[in-house]
Amino acid sequence: MYGYGKEVDMDFDSAVEKTVEALQKEGFGVLTEIDVKATLKEKLGIDYEDYLILGACNPPLAHKALVAEKEIGLLLPCNVIVYRDGGRTHVSAILPTQAMSMVENEDLKKVAEEVEEKLKRVIDSI
Repeated sequence: MYGYGKEVDMDFDSAVEKTVEALQKEGFGVLTEIDVKATLKEKLGIDYEDYLILGACNPPLAHKALVAEKEIGLLLPCNVIVYRDGGRTHVSAILPTQAMSMVENEDLKKVAEEVEEKLKRVIDSI
């Protein structure tokens, strides 16, 4: 398992809005938004359900991670997804402890645990 998520009882746009608000409450900003539906339509002519990838960053924790492991930028920012599947809306976040488990660095592990706690609170609050 590499993600933490749930189905939410709301439309896609409301779920995106609530997710961004919940991220902000935990100190995250959204650095990137990838609209997968629009990209697949534009680049491949494929119709796909709503799917948005949010690249979330908590600057103080990102700084701690970079101090602990310079190359960790390869695994940043933390992705949070909001998508529709079969008429239902889902919200999920990466589990940093899993994503960063390949890096054997105890200082980084502590930061990953802290970020993960915050991301789980984000998902739980939606």
